[in-house]
Amino acid sequence: MMINYDDSEPGPKPAFGKWLLGQRDRGDWVDGIAEAARADRTFPKGGDPEAVRAHLRKQQADGDAFAAIDDAESDWMAD
Repeated sequence: MMINYDDSEPGPKPAFGKWLLGQRDRGDWVDGIAEAARADRTFPKGGDPEAVRAHLRKQQADGDAFAAIDDAESDWMAD
């Protein structure tokens, strides 16, 4: 019996936190927030966008960080 593996089927969407950690060399502000996330041992890797925002609030991040998360969330949702 032959098994047909269809690579065109999208897999489950990764958690937002994990997706963000993988963002590199985009040329936008998401690069900066992703780099900071990779350096943060307490970053919520399995978190959704709200968990990431809550983490940033605890870290007292500035408004630019939240704007970058908004941009990143839009891209993540589009994937």
